[in-house]
Order: sequence, then structure tokens, then C-alpha cells
Amino acid sequence: METINNKESLDTVDRNDLGIIKVADEVVAIIAGLSATEVKGVAGMSGGVSAGIAEMLGRKNLSKGVKVEVGEKEAAIDLFVVVEFGARIPDVALQIQRNVKNAVESMTGLKVVEINIHVQGVAFKKNESKDDEHGLRVR
Repeated sequence: METINNKESLDTVDRNDLGIIKVADEVVAIIAGLSATEVKGVAGMSGGVSAGIAEMLGRKNLSKGVKVEVGEKEAAIDLFVVVEFGARIPDVALQIQRNVKNAVESMTGLKVVEINIHVQGVAFKKNESKDDEHGLRVR
């Protein structure tokens, strides 16, 4: 694999007898993000301020909370996640690493050498009880 184009570090290129195959970094990030959110215990991805602004404007960012570094044949991935309250964080993180590695390697042919999980928060399930007119909880 080699890198060819104006954005040298942005696209991975595989040259074969029929031509070249390019996989953009954004594609790797989307695959990683979607496979991470499939793991039980992941409430969502944490994309920071810029991703929050984009979502408010109606543009859903499928690579939210994902940073990738793609070389010629290898990729390193950082995932910024929010876990559900009550989930065992080490178990969730390990399952995210397994899912992301399998998905990226099988879909792109790149070797994933590193997957770093950054737990950015804990999401609590919304309580369906309401306050009555006196401010007391009613279930």
C-alpha cells in the first residue's frame, strides 16, 4: 500500500493489476464509530464541542468521537465514548476494541495496531417519574 494524492496522509491506496483502491480516513473513522456503538453498555460517542454544534445544525457526524491515524498498511484509532451507568467499564472497553478491530480489518484490509478507548462520561437512564404540583416525585 502507498499513499497517492494531494492529501497524502488522508487516503490509503492499494495498487493492483486493475488499478488502485483508496480508503479515506473518514471511512475508517465511520466504521470504527459505528462498530463501537453496537457494543452493549455504550451510550454514545463523545465528539466534543464542534461535533455538538454540527448536530445542532442538523448534520449528523457518523465519525463523531473517533480519531484515526492511517498509514500505508496500518491504522491506530482513538475512540471517545460515553458508557451507560452500571456497565463494567473495562469489559465494555475490551469489547469495543474487539468489535472495532474486527470491523476495520475485515472491511478495509488494514492492520489495526492500536485502539485507545477514552471514557468521557457516564449516561444515566432517564427516570420516567414526574413531579407533581408540589415538587414531589410521583411514579
